[in-house]
Amino acid sequence: MTPTDTDRLTSAVTGRLAADARCVTQWLEAWFARQDAAADRLAEAMSHGVLNGGKRLRASLVLSSARLAAAHEGASDAKAQGQPEAIAAAVEMLHAYSLIHDDLPAMDDAELRRGQPATHIAYDEATAILAGDALQTAAFEILASADTHPDAKIRCQLVSCLAKASGLAGMAGGQMLDLQAEQTRFSLDQTTQMQAMKTGALIRAATVMGGIAGGASETMISALADYADAIGLAFQLADDLLDYQAESTELGKPAGRDAEAGKASYVHFYGVEGTREKAEALVEVAAKALAPFAKDAEPLLELAQFSINRTH
Repeated sequence: MTPTDTDRLTSAVTGRLAADARCVTQWLEAWFARQDAAADRLAEAMSHGVLNGGKRLRASLVLSSARLAAAHEGASDAKAQGQPEAIAAAVEMLHAYSLIHDDLPAMDDAELRRGQPATHIAYDEATAILAGDALQTAAFEILASADTHPDAKIRCQLVSCLAKASGLAGMAGGQMLDLQAEQTRFSLDQTTQMQAMKTGALIRAATVMGGIAGGASETMISALADYADAIGLAFQLADDLLDYQAESTELGKPAGRDAEAGKASYVHFYGVEGTREKAEALVEVAAKALAPFAKDAEPLLELAQFSINRTH
């Protein structure tokens, strides 16, 4: 892509991301406003962790996939699609829980998150642990609610999808492998497996859950999963480049931590240019997966391109 094309794409995607982020943030704010819990400090810490900005890329994947499914083959009745924004909010809660726990001294020991003090710095470690725990359980509470989707079978599919992505075979297992990588130099295959679990699993879940909510066929769900697997890895390749090249002020979190911890990154295996080329090739794989859906898939394809051109 030329610099002009990249600028045009970035403008279009950031506008869509901003609109989706506003929608989901408003939903989250309304959710917190409805809570009437005695543990005010815990609610504040939860809010700090999930309402602290961010791209809301995973939320936008939910919403974009739901829109693709509804436009191409989903149910014409909007009620049959439930509330995709609630599903997106649940994914963001689950993601925020993982970031709060990742930042803890026992994990990555990071002081900043999205340019603000990490939750354990703004509050304390015990409160941060509980905030992460409560955000995780709230995500499943939302998905299980009939307000989120009227069909109990769909709700079960959504709960199952997010649970698989966040547990032993997904995000939590990937974080364990990430910790082990600080002690043992991982091979390329081991690093790819770790990142597919730690980062890719939730990206895949967000994309597939949007399709489920929008009434996608099994063929479209399979295509969305292939697309998400490609951009999940591309996203991590871009992350490794950013960690290698960017400053902390740009990232909104400490830069260079992977290198300091001795973890293998894709830059270590491929070099800077090789990592960038690999990410670009994966975006092409993602585009091929959604080719049958033509222009309806353009927003998702633009998100894929944005994921490797972002600066934080």
